[in-house]
Amino acid sequence: MTAEETERTIRAYLDDLLTGGDFAAFFDDEIVWTTMETGDQIRGREAVRDFIVALHTQWFQAAPEVKTVTFTNGVAGLEAVFAATHTGEFAGIPPTGMQVRLPYACVYDVVNEKITALRAYFPILALIQQLQSAPGASTA
Repeated sequence: MTAEETERTIRAYLDDLLTGGDFAAFFDDEIVWTTMETGDQIRGREAVRDFIVALHTQWFQAAPEVKTVTFTNGVAGLEAVFAATHTGEFAGIPPTGMQVRLPYACVYDVVNEKITALRAYFPILALIQQLQSAPGASTA
């Protein structure tokens, strides 16, 4: 894919993601999400969609802030801030109401206008530490 095609795909995906649209329509059936910090992987359109939905609306009420997006042939990079309120049990930690802000980055592989891989440089362990430090927080 050209850089322009990659940009068009990723911008449309981000628009749907941030406005409640059908962002999973941009996923390949066999998409793989990898959390780079832990090596954990999620495979398949529905599983990746469900994880993103849970992260943004069930475990947290999130309003990601996009800072920078870059594009090349078949690859896009995103820098953003995960700005959210902890509203559901996450990593065994009951809802704290805590507001969190964590910088993160994602790299997307795009083939034939579909995202085939998403590598999330997301600080899960820092997020868990922040939540555990909230007054009254305890883990199951």
